[in-house]
Amino acid sequence: MLYQFGRAKWRFHRILNPRPFRAGVASGYGTDTFNLDSLWNETLTAMLSHRSIRAYLPDLLPPQTLELLIAAAQSAATSSNLQTWSVVAIEDPARKEILAQLAGNQAHIRQCPLFLVWLADLARLHHLAIQRGLPAQGLDYLEMFVTATIDAALAAQNATVAAESLGLGTVYIGGMRNHPEKVAETLQLPPHLFAVFGLCVGYLDPAKPAAVKPRLPQAAVLHRETYHLSQQAEAISEYNDIMQKFYESQRMNVAGDWVEHSLKRVATAQALNGRDRLKEILQKLGFPLL
Repeated sequence: MLYQFGRAKWRFHRILNPRPFRAGVASGYGTDTFNLDSLWNETLTAMLSHRSIRAYLPDLLPPQTLELLIAAAQSAATSSNLQTWSVVAIEDPARKEILAQLAGNQAHIRQCPLFLVWLADLARLHHLAIQRGLPAQGLDYLEMFVTATIDAALAAQNATVAAESLGLGTVYIGGMRNHPEKVAETLQLPPHLFAVFGLCVGYLDPAKPAAVKPRLPQAAVLHRETYHLSQQAEAISEYNDIMQKFYESQRMNVAGDWVEHSLKRVATAQALNGRDRLKEILQKLGFPLL
């Protein structure tokens, strides 16, 4: 059957006969141990259909969509219930244009009707501590920044799953970390706030469909009892072959295999696109990282 939400022109497919889809899951993740008949459900179909959408229709989202996505985000786990995250919803074209430029001139930020910037937020607890005249020295430590980053990521992923269940497409934007100070200025962030990443939300442009990208075989990422680096070679070799075929099928101009492509992204400090200064910038934004 097909689900259509609001004025969506892109319909999110729920497979009438899911067996072909299920059959592809085991081979796609390098395992033949799934008991798909007894374990399968619609939620898994949605999650395993995830793809990054980088071309959007201009259609506005139905009323209350944003609030529903944030409710889903707030349902995510959060360390000690501190809820050290916030999100800024961007719909203004001018502000999206600025953020698109800061993120490396990514056109899909301009196109999507809703752009969410997810924040590691220690400002709220700092402010509450001042209001009550109580100490909050723990907020200055690296642990709390890590906690806030994890909180933001968990919340964002919940919102992403919710968006895709409504027939919306999404893509994460790590480019928010290219120029954190300018992003903070654009969003008028006070100290103790950091834009971890952005998230485009909208309806897929059917003229530019996106494919589900293969992932590493489970033999590379699933370890039982202890970690085994030396046993991953076969799985990674298999994945290199899979990804080269994927690049060709999608007409992606990627030089080399997955390993070469990945190592280029971490070869030098310059390859980090300005994020090599992240510790220095975070300290300027109010995170001592003790």
